[in-house]
Amino acid sequence: MNINFFFPLLVLMTSLIGCQPVSQYLGDPEMPYPPDREPVVGDILHLPTGIFVDQEVMLDQASRTQVVFVGETHDNPASHRLQKTILQALAQHNPGKITLAMEMFTPSQQTVLDRWINGDLTEKEFLQQVNWYHNWGMNFAFYRSLLNYCRDHKIPLLALNVEQNLKQSVARTPLAELSVEEQEQLPDIDNNDPYQQAMVEAIFSDHKMGRAMLDGFQRVQTLWDETMAQNLAEYLQQQGKNRQVLVIAGGNHIRYGYGIPRRMFRRTPSSYLLIGSEELNIPEDKKDRLMNVVKPNYPMPPYHFLTFTEYEDLPNPGVKLGIMLDKTDNGLLIKGVLPGSIAEQQGLEKGDILTRLDTQPLVEVFDLIYELQQKSSNAEVKLTLQRQQQTITKTINFSTPR
Repeated sequence: MNINFFFPLLVLMTSLIGCQPVSQYLGDPEMPYPPDREPVVGDILHLPTGIFVDQEVMLDQASRTQVVFVGETHDNPASHRLQKTILQALAQHNPGKITLAMEMFTPSQQTVLDRWINGDLTEKEFLQQVNWYHNWGMNFAFYRSLLNYCRDHKIPLLALNVEQNLKQSVARTPLAELSVEEQEQLPDIDNNDPYQQAMVEAIFSDHKMGRAMLDGFQRVQTLWDETMAQNLAEYLQQQGKNRQVLVIAGGNHIRYGYGIPRRMFRRTPSSYLLIGSEELNIPEDKKDRLMNVVKPNYPMPPYHFLTFTEYEDLPNPGVKLGIMLDKTDNGLLIKGVLPGSIAEQQGLEKGDILTRLDTQPLVEVFDLIYELQQKSSNAEVKLTLQRQQQTITKTINFSTPR
């Protein structure tokens, strides 16, 4: 080629490329290869290639990666079945060298987790000692099968999340204004991730609150991710490259990789895989759980593998009375009865003190919540209570139409 022709052409091409807006892409960066059909429930899509794969391909990829992140929808049983399926595959491929790391627990609870795996605690003792209903709040039935599998197969659990008292302080107070003791508890924090900032502002846009609350929400989200990343990285450094870890956390901590994964990699460059799920066919009664958020456009796929599920109901969620309670020295005081609830229909009243459910003494609010979550929707229980100076036993039928 004539050099006198080629050089001006190269300069012209470079100039044209340089003039293109940075935000323009050849395709969609979140899905660079669109799949050849619409997904259906049960599909698994490899997002970087746009190719549908079977479960064995995804599990094979997971088995050859040191850290597997699975982003969950907390209240979808399908999401938790996926976690257990992956855990079983990892345990079979790498027996005795798997750890399950969980957002749902904090390091101060690690000893309790160890005792659970050793078989030293009943389920009720375990939940009471980790203060499950206060600290996490989800129905334990979502996690029971996964945690039972870990106990039965001696798979260690690793607590990842930030302690509640530090989280509350960071929500209220800028980091520079925390006490010396609180600042010493902070992980190394990067507050400048543009992708996390964009998502936080998008989520917050659905809530009419001031700038101070937005800043507090941003600090807490960053603290969560940095704390979980630090706890995970320290564990990986202690255990070495032969230890494989399955991390389960809410999708916003894993999706796009800017939450826990990148912050872990900043500390220890372990190989990782991102797996998530997307609900199809969302029932009307669950649509109010979806946030009204216009998601930012990101320059990368959200996951390596995306599974498509239904938004399912928990098969056995237990039952609820529909009352507000306070603990007293004599039992559980009813502070209020919700209109239309089973409690109202069955004649429970504000001021009643509940003392026993069947044969179970009611000392803590936990006692009542735990027992009710073991009951079926057509259960019948005997509830003993004090009303003024009388002891009354009521038969509560949960199958009563409402």
